[in-house]
Amino acid sequence: MTTSASSSTPASAPPSPAAPVRAPRPAPMTVTPAAVAKIKALLDGRGKPSAGIRIGIRTKGCSGMSYTLEFADERNAFDEVVETQGVTLLIDPKATMFILGTEMDYREDKLESGFVFTNPNEKGRCGCGESFHV
Repeated sequence: MTTSASSSTPASAPPSPAAPVRAPRPAPMTVTPAAVAKIKALLDGRGKPSAGIRIGIRTKGCSGMSYTLEFADERNAFDEVVETQGVTLLIDPKATMFILGTEMDYREDKLESGFVFTNPNEKGRCGCGESFHV
Protein backbone atom coordinates (compact mmCIF):
# COMPACT_ATOMS: atom_id res chain seq x y z
CA MET A 1 0.00 0.00 0.00
CA THR A 2 1.45 3.35 -1.03
CA THR A 3 0.43 6.69 0.26
CA SER A 4 1.01 9.87 -1.59
CA ALA A 5 1.26 13.16 0.20
CA SER A 6 -0.38 15.99 -1.57
CA SER A 7 -0.09 19.56 -0.54
CA SER A 8 -3.26 21.47 -0.55
CA THR A 9 -3.13 25.22 -0.86
CA PRO A 10 -6.22 27.29 -0.63
CA ALA A 11 -7.36 28.66 -3.93
CA SER A 12 -7.55 32.18 -2.60
CA ALA A 13 -6.04 33.23 0.70
CA PRO A 14 -7.74 36.08 2.51
CA PRO A 15 -5.88 39.36 2.05
CA SER A 16 -3.70 40.39 4.98
CA PRO A 17 -4.67 43.63 6.64
CA ALA A 18 -2.60 46.61 5.55
CA ALA A 19 -0.26 48.08 8.11
CA PRO A 20 -1.45 51.45 9.38
CA VAL A 21 0.30 54.38 7.77
CA ARG A 22 1.92 56.61 10.36
CA ALA A 23 3.03 60.16 9.94
CA PRO A 24 6.77 60.65 10.17
CA ARG A 25 7.90 61.30 13.73
CA PRO A 26 9.20 64.84 14.27
CA ALA A 27 12.87 65.23 15.09
CA PRO A 28 13.52 65.50 18.82
CA MET A 29 15.37 68.78 18.26
CA THR A 30 15.94 71.35 15.55
CA VAL A 31 19.18 73.07 14.57
CA THR A 32 19.53 76.58 13.17
CA PRO A 33 21.74 77.32 10.14
CA ALA A 34 24.23 79.13 12.41
CA ALA A 35 24.59 76.03 14.61
CA VAL A 36 24.96 73.80 11.54
CA ALA A 37 27.76 76.01 10.21
CA LYS A 38 29.62 75.89 13.54
CA ILE A 39 29.17 72.12 13.88
CA LYS A 40 30.54 71.62 10.36
CA ALA A 41 33.54 73.85 11.18
CA LEU A 42 34.23 71.90 14.39
CA LEU A 43 33.97 68.53 12.64
CA ASP A 44 36.19 69.69 9.75
CA GLY A 45 38.80 71.00 12.18
CA ARG A 46 38.89 67.82 14.25
CA GLY A 47 41.33 66.07 11.97
CA LYS A 48 39.76 62.62 12.07
CA PRO A 49 36.46 61.11 10.95
CA SER A 50 33.47 61.50 13.26
CA ALA A 51 30.03 59.94 13.40
CA GLY A 52 28.73 63.35 14.46
CA ILE A 53 28.25 65.41 17.60
CA ARG A 54 26.83 63.72 20.71
CA ILE A 55 24.46 65.79 22.82
CA GLY A 56 23.76 64.83 26.39
CA ILE A 57 22.77 66.18 29.76
CA ARG A 58 24.66 65.88 33.01
CA THR A 59 24.04 66.92 36.58
CA LYS A 60 25.78 70.24 37.08
CA GLY A 61 25.30 73.75 38.36
CA CYS A 62 22.87 75.30 40.78
CA SER A 63 19.73 74.43 38.79
CA GLY A 64 20.58 70.77 38.32
CA MET A 65 21.36 69.97 34.67
CA SER A 66 23.52 71.25 31.84
CA TYR A 67 23.96 70.31 28.20
CA THR A 68 27.06 68.45 27.05
CA LEU A 69 28.54 68.31 23.55
CA GLU A 70 31.31 66.00 22.41
CA PHE A 71 32.68 64.48 19.24
CA ALA A 72 31.22 61.04 18.59
CA ASP A 73 33.53 58.45 17.08
CA GLU A 74 30.67 55.98 16.59
CA ARG A 75 26.93 55.65 16.97
CA ASN A 76 25.73 53.86 20.07
CA ALA A 77 22.90 51.37 19.80
CA PHE A 78 20.26 53.52 21.48
CA ASP A 79 21.31 57.01 20.31
CA GLU A 80 18.52 59.13 18.88
CA VAL A 81 19.88 60.24 15.49
CA VAL A 82 19.05 63.63 14.01
CA GLU A 83 20.43 64.19 10.50
CA THR A 84 19.80 67.69 9.22
CA GLN A 85 21.45 70.03 6.76
CA GLY A 86 24.49 67.78 6.36
CA VAL A 87 25.28 67.25 10.06
CA THR A 88 24.54 64.33 12.36
CA LEU A 89 23.54 64.82 15.98
CA LEU A 90 23.52 61.80 18.26
CA ILE A 91 21.34 62.34 21.30
CA ASP A 92 22.23 60.32 24.37
CA PRO A 93 19.19 58.15 25.23
CA LYS A 94 19.25 59.41 28.84
CA ALA A 95 18.88 62.99 27.57
CA THR A 96 16.12 62.48 24.99
CA MET A 97 13.17 63.09 27.29
CA PHE A 98 14.71 66.32 28.59
CA ILE A 99 15.39 67.90 25.20
CA LEU A 100 12.33 67.05 23.10
CA GLY A 101 11.37 70.15 21.12
CA THR A 102 14.66 71.96 21.79
CA GLU A 103 16.21 74.32 19.25
CA MET A 104 20.01 74.43 19.08
CA ASP A 105 21.53 77.72 17.91
CA TYR A 106 25.01 79.23 17.79
CA ARG A 107 25.45 82.87 18.76
CA GLU A 108 28.42 85.20 18.72
CA ASP A 109 28.30 88.45 20.70
CA LYS A 110 31.03 90.92 21.63
CA LEU A 111 31.77 89.20 24.93
CA GLU A 112 30.72 85.60 24.40
CA SER A 113 30.03 82.94 21.83
CA GLY A 114 28.59 79.48 22.06
CA PHE A 115 25.74 77.09 21.46
CA VAL A 116 22.40 78.19 22.88
CA PHE A 117 19.59 75.75 23.61
CA THR A 118 16.00 76.97 23.62
CA ASN A 119 14.14 74.23 25.45
CA PRO A 120 10.35 74.44 25.87
CA ASN A 121 10.57 71.94 28.75
CA GLU A 122 12.75 74.14 30.95
CA LYS A 123 11.06 75.39 34.09
CA GLY A 124 13.95 77.62 35.11
CA ARG A 125 17.64 78.50 34.80
CA CYS A 126 20.25 79.53 37.27
CA GLY A 127 21.41 83.15 37.38
CA CYS A 128 24.56 82.52 35.36
CA GLY A 129 22.65 80.60 32.68
CA GLU A 130 24.89 77.53 32.83
CA SER A 131 22.31 75.08 34.17
CA PHE A 132 18.57 74.49 34.00
CA HIS A 133 15.82 72.34 35.46
CA VAL A 134 12.71 70.75 33.98
